[in-house]
Amino acid sequence: MSDFLHKLPEFIGNNWALAALFVVLLVALIVMEIATLFRKYKELTPAGLTLLINRESPLLVDLSAYADYEKAHIPGSKHVAMSQFDPEQKDLAKAKELAVALIDKDGRGAANKAAQRLVKAGFTKVYTLGGGVLAWQQAQLPVAKGNK
Repeated sequence: MSDFLHKLPEFIGNNWALAALFVVLLVALIVMEIATLFRKYKELTPAGLTLLINRESPLLVDLSAYADYEKAHIPGSKHVAMSQFDPEQKDLAKAKELAVALIDKDGRGAANKAAQRLVKAGFTKVYTLGGGVLAWQQAQLPVAKGNK
């Protein structure tokens, strides 16, 4: 370990671009983790969502494209197109105190954007499914097909 620490300044001096890139990536990672800690909604695993469904009967909102929703969705979820998602809608506004779980196809954005909008609208129990319906299927949990 002592030898490593003695050679580190020389390595950084010879590879300053690589060292700078490492620092930038490290700072970006730390900022992302801090942002995750302070956001007002939780990301759940498929097992965590199953537990939430069994304990609280949340409102399940699937924001996937309609074609993806018809191919596979979590039983009991309601499809809402992201372009029509409105936290102030009277049916959704009634659910401000209920748990709301937002789902998309792959967990890469639509659910997170919708969660931020719900939190801003005053919803207190907001969750997203990490990995979306694909993670649900990989966990070998049941899916429904069609528009039921």
